[in-house]
Amino acid sequence: MIKNQALFHKPLKILTYFKRSHSVRKHSMHKHMRLFTPGPTPIFPLAQKAMSSPILYHRSKAFVELLSGVREGLKKLVGTRNEVLILSSSGTGAMEAAILNLCSPGDEVLVIRAGKFGGRWAQIVKAHALTVRILDIPLGEVPTIAQVKTLMMQYPNAKALLIQACETSTGVNFPVSEIAALTKKSDLLLVVDAVSYLGVSPFYMDNWGVDVMVSASQKGLMLPPGLSFVCFNEKAWAAQKKSKLTKYYFDLAKERKAIENNQTAYTSSVTLIQGLAVVLSYVHEIGMQTLFSTIHQKAQALRNAVQTLGLDLFAKVPSDGLVSIAVPHKIDGTKIVTKLRDEYSMTIAGGQDELKGKIIRIACMGYVQSEDLILLFEALEKVLVELGLKITVGQSVSVLKKEWSL
Repeated sequence: MIKNQALFHKPLKILTYFKRSHSVRKHSMHKHMRLFTPGPTPIFPLAQKAMSSPILYHRSKAFVELLSGVREGLKKLVGTRNEVLILSSSGTGAMEAAILNLCSPGDEVLVIRAGKFGGRWAQIVKAHALTVRILDIPLGEVPTIAQVKTLMMQYPNAKALLIQACETSTGVNFPVSEIAALTKKSDLLLVVDAVSYLGVSPFYMDNWGVDVMVSASQKGLMLPPGLSFVCFNEKAWAAQKKSKLTKYYFDLAKERKAIENNQTAYTSSVTLIQGLAVVLSYVHEIGMQTLFSTIHQKAQALRNAVQTLGLDLFAKVPSDGLVSIAVPHKIDGTKIVTKLRDEYSMTIAGGQDELKGKIIRIACMGYVQSEDLILLFEALEKVLVELGLKITVGQSVSVLKKEWSL
């Protein structure tokens, strides 16, 4: 049974300013498009209100005070004593910033490619003329610790190992803590893309021994795209001082100096940071473990509902941020996505690149409500029947209602 069903509706004392000062604006639309994609995700309503409030000057005392609270909230979420830098970019910007601040020309970098975003690590490395060594993992699977050990032994002079915490294109979670247990005993820097992981599942950067974490605003943090986050430990900062790749905007030494004074080096994304402050306050008030437990229970209920329909889960080690579903061979998955969008005003994600038409992906992160997910599965059942799949209509919905006591 999922508990805390009223979790997202709980009045928060710390946020009463936004409730008092700003009314909810309702826009009339012919169709309300429900969003179930793994980024962007639905926005936390109180954060939406905060972002509609009057903008602050980013060098003002009020903004300094705001950013001071955000700094501490981010550290707790990342599980670190180190500064979490805030960049005005997508998560890809944070990925590139990490490479620019760790590496020098001629460096060798290891990449574990288990999907599109592992491939993005490789593309960024190649764009800066570094030597990339790739370990390819079958889609839907994750690397074993034995494979990682072999890769490290094969390339003992590599500067960094780049992985995902969650590979969003397939919905798998990497064994980050186990990989970190290997790399922290060596000079190799472990760089983790937690874009689809932070705010979804517990991340313990310091305890695990992760050297670099990158993330972004538009997924587990329930905000619009536009903010990214980078956190270096002292091992990574030592490498940063020696890095020789050209950088200006993404010079993280400047950002580190600025954040220590509750500033960003360049113009801050003020409205997004106002929203971030609200999200972090919310997480603090309900408790991170409560948040993560609720998301996990919701994801497990969805996985049970999928299997009740006779469908297979695609991810062998599934993330709680999204559920990836293998589409039966006789059905084109792109038609599922299109019909849900055009006929039911519901947006889910299909497969990317070689997985196009072969899987569909449904997010459990962001401000996604149980009632909306039930409506989605009601529509999904109808679409599957229309496309020729024999299922028992209502079965998956019954599972969800039972799990959520609705």
